Amino acid sequence: MATMKYQVALEAGTVVAETPEGGVEFYVNDGHLLPRLPKVIMTMTRGEKAELIVQPQYAFGEKGREAGSGFRSIPPDSMLYINIELVSFKPVINVTGDFTVIKKIFKEGEGAFTANEGANVTVRYTAMLEDGTVFEKRGIDETQPLKFVTDEEQVITGLDRAVATMKKGERAIISIHPDYAFGNVEVKQDLAIVPPGSKVVYDIEMVDFIKEKAPWELNSNEKIKVAERKKEEGNLLFKSGKYQRAAKKYDKAADFVSRDGSLGDDEEKLAKSLRVSCWLNGAACCLKLNDFPGAIKLCTQVLDVEFHNVKALYRRAQAYIETEDFLLADVDIKKALEVDPQNREVKVLKMKLKQLQADSDKKDAKLYESMFAPKTKVISV
Repeated sequence: MATMKYQVALEAGTVVAETPEGGVEFYVNDGHLLPRLPKVIMTMTRGEKAELIVQPQYAFGEKGREAGSGFRSIPPDSMLYINIELVSFKPVINVTGDFTVIKKIFKEGEGAFTANEGANVTVRYTAMLEDGTVFEKRGIDETQPLKFVTDEEQVITGLDRAVATMKKGERAIISIHPDYAFGNVEVKQDLAIVPPGSKVVYDIEMVDFIKEKAPWELNSNEKIKVAERKKEEGNLLFKSGKYQRAAKKYDKAADFVSRDGSLGDDEEKLAKSLRVSCWLNGAACCLKLNDFPGAIKLCTQVLDVEFHNVKALYRRAQAYIETEDFLLADVDIKKALEVDPQNREVKVLKMKLKQLQADSDKKDAKLYESMFAPKTKVISV
């Protein structure tokens, strides 16, 4: 986000566009004024002034430009003379990748580290609707700052994800689409009601945070305890139908007890059991989310260390069926029944596969029949 002052003139000196005294604010990549302007701005520093001479092919070319949107009419093939000043530049972060949560940084934070997922954070903010109606304040006007743990659904999703990108002391404006805010329901807040489908804006400052410790910062016993806790959190999320978040918990839990040579023999046995359990649970999440390649990958990781694991064979077979890899599914089902001949779930899956294979064979037979059937030529007499 840049604030810029400019004056645009033709070769004869006629001014065709000029900003107000305070300049104009715009997203750099939106191509404001001229398509090539972003490249110029990215070379400038705050407060810098520059004079640009823009050839017609880089301005409005042989078509010129009609009057409107702050411009006077510009004749075809006109060279432009532009005086510009970069008043300010505020970094804009597309938090979600689809512009549903946007963070505009007004004050840079300290250091190189941001609050990661699982961090204990302390923030102060004013929360508003798009029209400026304030519906909540924390840490402002004698209210207490808000303390919460990121990635634990303790605040709305958009705020949660944006805060996890902030540094200590950073101040930003966060714009949040309803899908990442309060959705299509009316929510009563401290100072006002948030109507259904409202976009919300947070003027927020990161007061402080304590990052969640990385695996390498913990001893063996601590790693196992964290992994067990995250696995249990994943189980609760899975039971609530929050499969995407559950999958993340299982993945993190497995990371904390990855085989890195730091664990003793007894600890490694427990760690292996945790890894296998988390991979299997993660595969179950993938199946729920229709991420069949993900399920296959996780089940394969289990089978690399426990080749006889029936759950892994069963879930991988489920994924293979969904991707129509029937031969591979058949192999896994046969292996699972060799280990556990009476497993009811595997038997049911075997029957399902048999029916799907029969249906597939019929389709193939019809296709081949149509491809190779003799063609007769009809002659009218």
